[in-house]
This record gives sequence, structure tokens and C-alpha cells, in this order.
Amino acid sequence: MSGSKKKVLVMGGGIAGLSSALELSKTGYIDVEILEKSGFLGGHAIQFACKATDRCVSCGACMVEEKLKQAVENPNIHIYSRSRIQKITKSEKFSIDIIIKPEYIDSKMCTGCGVCLDTCPFEGSVIRGFSKNNMPLHTICEDSCLYFKDKSCAKCQELCPEGAINLDSLESCHTSEVDAIIAATGFQPYNPVSKPYGYGLFDNVITNLELERTLRKNSTAARPSDGKAPKNIAFIQCVGSRDVGLNHLWCSKVCCASALRMANLIKMRQPDTKITFFYIDVQTFGKNFQAFYDEIQKNIRQIRAIPGDIYPTKDDRLQLTYFDGAKSQSVDETFDLVVLSIGLIPGQDNPDLAGLFNLEILETGFLAPVENGTSGICDGIFTAGTVQGPMSIPETIANATDVSWKTIKYLSEKDIQETQPDAQI
Repeated sequence: MSGSKKKVLVMGGGIAGLSSALELSKTGYIDVEILEKSGFLGGHAIQFACKATDRCVSCGACMVEEKLKQAVENPNIHIYSRSRIQKITKSEKFSIDIIIKPEYIDSKMCTGCGVCLDTCPFEGSVIRGFSKNNMPLHTICEDSCLYFKDKSCAKCQELCPEGAINLDSLESCHTSEVDAIIAATGFQPYNPVSKPYGYGLFDNVITNLELERTLRKNSTAARPSDGKAPKNIAFIQCVGSRDVGLNHLWCSKVCCASALRMANLIKMRQPDTKITFFYIDVQTFGKNFQAFYDEIQKNIRQIRAIPGDIYPTKDDRLQLTYFDGAKSQSVDETFDLVVLSIGLIPGQDNPDLAGLFNLEILETGFLAPVENGTSGICDGIFTAGTVQGPMSIPETIANATDVSWKTIKYLSEKDIQETQPDAQI
């Protein structure tokens, strides 16, 4: 490769984007720009709890934190959060106009003290991130903040001890010239509101992602309605996956392992808790997971059935109905907490990405892998991670690393073509 430095834009700051950026930066001649539309890096996976008990169970949560820390400290990686592409053109390079929304909280001045969150009178206006390595630790949501409605409140700005908040900050525009683009925009979790489980109606019906956040923050499971430890928990698998009615025919691959690891963690920390695991088939993807699964079966009751309905009881519990195939009859049981293992579905940006770069959309709605950087309309476009379909954290890292080396190969071959003298006739 010639002496000139190269630059790659990575769209998405989740585990795939972070892994791609770090691998590219190791070359020493590639600068990376990460474009993240939210206020925080790490994607969904940064919310996950470590599920280790007396030993590591290979959940991968710690890998996300490690990658995030490495990325924010890497001088060859430049991060634009709360950002989006306004315009993109291609000649020899990609010219990209990026709109950057104001952070309102200066990352260099913020100490993460939390005064802004504690003093805010309107819930949801100040949001706390999940990693201390992601500064600023808090972000301000314009959609719910009173200052952006009628300027009736500026308590966070007035009381910030570091003077780090400026609610009058303006958005900016940055133009970047890059040699290649990696789309690593991830997935979105299925919203189970339409399912007959009472999600959004009953406080004690939660998703696996909400349980992940609870275990990350508090180490133990608790009922949202009263904060008490549940004595009887039901996990319901395949909510939004393997569903003919939704045309979501794929397995989300990670839900069984995640739910069983959380169940095992709860049993260790709250040994009196009874746990029931409702499933279609247990998917034992991943290295060493089968051995883990064999070991924990004695502590977790498993029923091969998917419940049909959930109803609240008079004592603030949840009655769950399912069909017992062994007895050929319907069964009603009562639980303190119900956890819905929601599926991984295609990101809402996939159609726009496909249209922008002429990428192939699979029947599932995920984007097809791009093997050589040629997407049909222009060279230099790649896809990485769960934008292609469900993957575990280790699988996502491996895929993103592989895509990074395909990108490096593409840049090397392109460089050779550009520097090769014309043939003499």
C-alpha cells in the first residue's frame, strides 16, 4: 500500500462497529470515523449484564466494555455521536456530509456526577448511559426536555457544578472524504406489545433486555411493580422469532443462551427463586454452551410449550396459561415475574441503507454480506455484524474482524490499481 493514509467510515457504534474500527486502526495507516446516531456507543450489547457465577459462562458482556474502552482511547478512531449522513457522493473517494446534533453536555468538562439527572423534573429528559467509558455519561433528549418545548426549565444547566451544559448548543456539519464504508448498524429488538402477554399493560411482564439492565445495575432480579424479589419467574422464549404469523421465521440464536445464563445467575444469587423456562426448542449455539446447558438443567424447570395468555391476579401476580402436551390439557400457573425473550429483527434503517448503496436485502429483511466491497452501484461498501442477521457477541466480533480484513484487502488492491503505470503498447 502506498504511503498515503486511508480513511474508513464505520456506520454504527455497536459491538460490530467498534470491533471493525479497532481492527482497521491496528494497521497504522487507516484512520476510522465512527458514525453513531444515538448519544452512546456500545449498541444494545453495552446494556448486557455479566452472567458469571463462580466462573465465567462466556456471555461476552465484558468484551463489549473492553472494545468500547479501547475505541474511545484510540487516537486513530474519531467518534461522531448523535450523527447522521445528510449527503453522500462518490468519485475516487466517498464524500460524506454528516449532520451532528449537539450533545448539550461537554464531554471534556463532564465528570459524570449525575446532578443533571437527579435535578431534572421530567422523567426521560436526561438519560444515563451504561458505561463509564462513554463520556459524557448522560445525554439530553430534546423530545421530552421542557427547555425545547417552552424554555420553562433549565435546571440541569443552572445546577451543573462544572458548567458543562449548554442547552443552546447548535448542530454542526462535518464533511469527510473516505475510501471505504462499513455498514454496522445492527438490529432492533422486537416490540412484544401486540402479543397476548400484557407487555406494556402489566408492570411485571418485562423483556429479557429489561432484565439484562436490571441485573447489570442491581445484580438481582426485582419486580418493577414493588421492587420486591420475585419468588417464581417464567421465561418465555421465541417472542417475535420463529413466528409464522409475523413472518419472522428465523431463530434469533442468542435468546436461549441469554435467558438460561440469566436464570442460572438468578438461581445463584437468589437460590429460593423458582424458575420455569418455556421453549419451542433449546438452541445450544456457541462454544461450550451444551456443557453449560447440561449442567444447569437440574436447577431450572423446563416446559416445552409456549404460553397463550397472561392475566393479572388479585394479589398482583400473573396467571399464565399453557398446554401441557404430556397431560393433553391446558394448565394455569401463577408467577411473580414474566420475562419475554424478544427476538432480533432487522434494523429500521436497512431499507434506506439498501437504497443508498444498492445493497441486497434478504427475505428476512436483513442485509446480505458483501464479500469484495462491490455492492453493484459502487465499490468500497461492506456490511458487518447483526445488520446481516442474528449473531452472538463473539460471533459479531469475529464477523466484524473478518469484514475489516476484507476492507483492508480491498484498499490494498485499489491502491495497487491506482499506482500501477499504464501498459505500454
